[in-house]
Amino acid sequence: MIDFLLPSLLAGFGIAAIAGPLGSFVVWRKMAYFGDTLAHASLMGLSLGLLLDINLNLALVLCCLALAALLVTFQRQNVVATDTILGILAHSALSVGLVALSFLDHVRVDLMSYLFGDLLSVSANDLVFIYGGAAAVLGLLAIFWRPLISSTVNEELASVEGINTEFYRLLLMLMIGVVIAVGMKFVGALIITSLLIIPAAAARRIAKTPEQMVVIASCIGAVAVCIGLALSWHWDTPAGPSVVLSAAIIFVLAQLVPQRQ
Repeated sequence: MIDFLLPSLLAGFGIAAIAGPLGSFVVWRKMAYFGDTLAHASLMGLSLGLLLDINLNLALVLCCLALAALLVTFQRQNVVATDTILGILAHSALSVGLVALSFLDHVRVDLMSYLFGDLLSVSANDLVFIYGGAAAVLGLLAIFWRPLISSTVNEELASVEGINTEFYRLLLMLMIGVVIAVGMKFVGALIITSLLIIPAAAARRIAKTPEQMVVIASCIGAVAVCIGLALSWHWDTPAGPSVVLSAAIIFVLAQLVPQRQ
């Protein structure tokens, strides 16, 4: 059992390691809908990757990064409200993906595995992709942690202090795009945002500082991976949804913990 589940555990831990910090920023900045938009875009990346016959991992990353950059561009122009832009981009990206799939008569695509994930099919190459993305994101977070926190707490004050808030907003969105692209294939496009939000929301109840919240969120994500894979092994449930359900149970239990003052 250990030999069979070890690659899945390692993949889950790698995703949890970056979902914790980025999920915390998503919760702080109230960007949950942005994560859903990128999840829709990941399906477009998958479809275009198959249609153009390029590496699917590369197609997922490029598509998520392109959509994040496009959103920042629209926000800067201030044409319509952000939630309206997100709604337009989310459903447009999904529609492009579905139209692209209609041209793939010669390719059999298991959409269920991409919609709900297939954590039990992780290969050595997948682990390299996950931990490469995790290393890049964690390295950027370590370098730019203070300005990212400052621009998250108060963008206007950070701008007065000379921090380029637009750059850090773009950087954060690009990193979230990488997390979505890395986790989508293994957790699922429909629920990857949940793995970003739920552990961070649970950690917020317990943590005293932003740094504590990031670490606790990653730990909660790792515990949810262990419990979810155990459920999947013993009761033959889908691995990705089982992980998210485990995280949701931990979130409910965290609400029973007295609020720290």
